[in-house]
Parts: sequence; structure tokens; C-alpha cells
Amino acid sequence: MYDLVVVGAGPYGLSVAAHAAVHGLRLRTFGRSMESWHAMPSGMFLKSEPWASHLSDPEGVYGLDAYAAARGVRAEHGVPLPVDFFAAYGDWFARQAVPVLDERLIGSVAPAAGGFELRTEDGESLRARTVALAVGVLPFIELPDPLRGLPRRYVTHSSHHGELDGFAGRDVTVVGAGQAALETAALLTERGAAAVRIVARAGRLNWNTLPPALDRGLWPSLRSPHTGLGCGWRNRLYADAPGIFRRLPAATRQRIFDQALGPAGAWWLRERFAAVGDVRLGHRITSATATGDERLRLDVAGPDGTTALETDHVIAATGFTPSLDRAGVLSPALRGALRRVGAGGAPEVGGLFESSWPGLFLAGLLTAPSYGPSMRFVLGAEYTAGRLVKGVRQRLRAGAGAPGRPRTGGRAPVPA
Repeated sequence: MYDLVVVGAGPYGLSVAAHAAVHGLRLRTFGRSMESWHAMPSGMFLKSEPWASHLSDPEGVYGLDAYAAARGVRAEHGVPLPVDFFAAYGDWFARQAVPVLDERLIGSVAPAAGGFELRTEDGESLRARTVALAVGVLPFIELPDPLRGLPRRYVTHSSHHGELDGFAGRDVTVVGAGQAALETAALLTERGAAAVRIVARAGRLNWNTLPPALDRGLWPSLRSPHTGLGCGWRNRLYADAPGIFRRLPAATRQRIFDQALGPAGAWWLRERFAAVGDVRLGHRITSATATGDERLRLDVAGPDGTTALETDHVIAATGFTPSLDRAGVLSPALRGALRRVGAGGAPEVGGLFESSWPGLFLAGLLTAPSYGPSMRFVLGAEYTAGRLVKGVRQRLRAGAGAPGRPRTGGRAPVPA
């Protein structure tokens, strides 16, 4: 039986595995290294600063800056790095800091005597005393209601796409007003789509500004400090003190989760986005129907009423919702027993990232309603990894409790 199985090999899963490895735990890590990052279209760039995009290892020797320096690349403040460079960095980190990475996917995690039983996608069964679930964002894609259930030849999520060259000569509607929507629309235009339009509920587009210099004097730094989530004291709380965020009243956490760091485009994208000529703000799709000529008819409601348009394809860049109901890797019994928080049905998470089921630890987006906005970004891996592994070690010393049962029921208080 393993001490810990890490499910997922993105920034959070690899960081947790790196911290676990130095403590001599009997460890297995499953997942395709940086899979969702490798799947992004070429030509995309990181929105976060290089210094806020490190994966986490205990000694801090395998940061993005170390990888860039070894390859003669300048990782500088205010200079965006290509997403494919970051994905390659994650692969390098895995080779350096994670003892063994099994690239099979885990198909199910279920309670078992003394811990958990996991099954790989090809049917192998293994046991673990604790599990760290770090499955990234892909299980939690969000589509507007009118687009759900339509075939993928008509509707996809922005995370479904690698290269966008296949849309050359076609009419594409992009839904959303955040970085993914704006960058996708710009890339489609640059790669020869016949028509590209944005449809967004937001009444205006928001653009981040060029970040100020890191060394800018005492007073400007005090007034609006740099953080990995942008400048300002509120962002400082989100970036540096997720533990304080977790202790806020539940209603306050929910409001902040819903509103903080809303949709905005990167400063370096604004000039490229100017080529997208059809931007419909304050609009939402109310219905979508396939037509007889392999196109999609959209009814779009806006300030002046509802209009109809036809398009070849819709790409929904509408984000991700951290709902337990979408965590299909967890058995129904396990999902049903976990205490939840927030309107979206995310799991409540304790002070060392343990769920209400002893031995089941969570990392990444699923923890954002508990720990705040930083858990939606690579930045949060640094805060998470060491604390989560500390929680695993405590759980291993204490035992996993009664086999197959949470400590005091599915709605039990979560430990601090």
C-alpha cells in the first residue's frame, strides 16, 4: 500500500509530488505531464509574470527562472513568456523533482479499508493510505446553458483546442470577455478565420495595464505592492494569505470568489485584438439550434432586443466551475459524503488541504472557494504543496480513521 497517490500532473500535482518525495513517502504520481498546457494553441502567452509562475519544490531550485537560465532565455518582469515554453518547463520540473511519473490516468478513487482503492484507465488496481487530488481545470469546464448538449462539431470550450488553423475560412463566434476569449479571437483572426465575433455579457472589455517596474521606490510600493495576482493590497491578501481568506465568513468568501479578479485581457494582447471587428458587449445567447446546412443559429439578446445570427462554430471561453459533481474520478459514495461550500458545490477544505473525508486531500481549482483566487492560478501551488504534504504526514501518523467512513459524517466540521 502506498502512503500517497497524487492524481494529476499539472503544476499542482507535480509540486505536491516534489514535496512528498523529499519526505521519503511511498509515493505514486499519475497523469500526463502538463497535459492541458501542451494542448493550448501555439502563439499563446502566459498572462502571469515569470516570477509568479514557479512550480514548487522544497529547496526552490527548480523554478521557472532556473529553467529559463539553463536555456538562455530571459524570464523578465513585464515580458510575457510563450505557453509552450512554460509547458516544457513543467516537463523539466517533473524530470528533476518527481521520482517516477506514471502517465496513465486514474479512472476512479473509492474508499477502501485503511484508505483508498484507485483504478487506472487500463484497469490496474492499487491501494493508498492517502490521496492528493490535483486534476486541474479540465473536468470543470463551464458552458452557457443554451450551448450544453450540442455536438462538438458546433460547440466547444476554449480548453478543447490546440491549434486553431482548422477554422481558416470559417465563421466563428467566441463567447466570453476574459483572456481566453480575447486571445482565442485574436488568434482565429490571425490564422485566417473568415469572420470572428465576440459575444459577452459584460458591458465593457477590461484590460490589464503594463505592470510597473519591480523597483519603483518605497512610496509607490507601499501604496500598491506587487503581488503574483497584480498590484494592490487586496491582491496581496489573495496572493500571500490564503489561510486568512479561509477564515473569512462563508458568504464573504463566496462573494469574493464570484467577483475578484474578473475577466480582463493582458496588456500585450490589446493591439492584436484590435483586428477583431465584431464585438457584441452586453449580449447573451438565449438559444442555439443546428440548421439544415451544418451551421448554428444563435438567438442573442442585447440592449436593443433579440437578434438572430448564424455561425459555423461557437467557442465558449466561459471558464470553469469547481463543482464536486464534475469530479467524476471520485466514486459517487465519496463525492456524496464530502462537505461542500459555496453555491457551486465545491468541497470544503481544511487548514492543510484535507477534505472532510480523512486522507483525501485536494489541490488547485477545487480549493479556490475555500482558499481564494490564488488557487485558480499557478501561483497557488507554492502555498499549497508544502502544507498539503504536511497534512498527509499528520494523517499518516494519526491513521485514516474508521475504514470507509468520514470522521463524523459527510457534513462534519473540517479540521483546522
